[in-house]
Amino acid sequence: MTTTAITHISALVTNDPSLGDESPLGLIQDAAVVIEGDRVVWTGASSKAPATDNAVDAGGRAVLPGFVDSHSHLVFAGDRTQEFNARMSGRPYSAGGIRTTVAATRAATDEQLSANVARYLAEALRQGTTTFETKSGYGLTVEDEARALRVAARHTDEVTFLGAHIVSPDYADDPAGYVDLVTGPMLDACAPYARWIDVFCERGAFDGDQARAILTAGRARGLHPRVHANQLGHGPGVQLAVELDAASADHCTHLTDADVDALAQSDTVATLLPGAEFSTRAPWPDARRLLDAGATVALSTDCNPGSSFTSSLPFCVALAVRDMGMTPDEALWSATAGGAAALRRDDIGRLVPGARADLVILDAPSHVHLAYRPGVPLVREVWRAGARVV
Repeated sequence: MTTTAITHISALVTNDPSLGDESPLGLIQDAAVVIEGDRVVWTGASSKAPATDNAVDAGGRAVLPGFVDSHSHLVFAGDRTQEFNARMSGRPYSAGGIRTTVAATRAATDEQLSANVARYLAEALRQGTTTFETKSGYGLTVEDEARALRVAARHTDEVTFLGAHIVSPDYADDPAGYVDLVTGPMLDACAPYARWIDVFCERGAFDGDQARAILTAGRARGLHPRVHANQLGHGPGVQLAVELDAASADHCTHLTDADVDALAQSDTVATLLPGAEFSTRAPWPDARRLLDAGATVALSTDCNPGSSFTSSLPFCVALAVRDMGMTPDEALWSATAGGAAALRRDDIGRLVPGARADLVILDAPSHVHLAYRPGVPLVREVWRAGARVV
């Protein structure tokens, strides 16, 4: 296989604390990284880089792992501009707006849905995202949820069944009947296309008992749990996520001390989604509290048309540093290695021998510029699986 060395890197983020400065980022100054095929095979000082077939001069720029977006909702049609405008004019956010997107998504063709997913993924790729998870949840019928997952599976292996996004409008007077549908015929139709199962455990959506029944049924079919937890208020979501060994509890905006302790003592990642707080003017999650307790934290976009219509993880990094108590180092780790942990993967989110060669070259000498220069398009090149794609 062809080998390529990227040399003269001002600062290489490996996310391996045994390397470089031995910080969590494993920063190597004046560094190089060598790629063979789709894998990293060597990292170290640029002056010691081995001979390779090809060489790329980074020109004193920073290199970091590709961003890992472990929470998005990309299979949808339409937008909710009017809802956003009203909310910015004073109307509060609630789970009910999802119904607007459900209607538009049901009316769209498979080709339209797939084109939308491709469009938003291209946006994300240009901003450095090389791995993403995405969910169903805007169909809420057996047929529409299954086709959403088929569409998603064309674009990623990290596919999540979210039939339990809200109670379908068709079952507005029979929520128990909808839970039976989700855990029965809908799960049967959707399980072959998904890796994960998720539930919106929140007032206006599903309570703790309903969420447990849905996640337990999914786990019995080989799908691993994730949970939309504690976004709109205190509730059972985080505790349920830990109880069921969910890969992640996502949002985590309203936490008790017991919730924080449970996350810190578990393998469940607290995935924070600052785009949602930005777009809904909700309180910011307290990342500092989680980090100081020892919880593993991820950052993701929550890209969706209602509450967080951004595909930019650099934007989320800047928000986390400015408003959530994270340092630039912590925010970058959470958007790369943290996202990988939320997907229970160790082949991405790091630049070490054996990892997939997903990396970003910034038009800046340090990763700190992601927060230092918010809104500036700093991503110069993106490499995925050893090939330059941007």
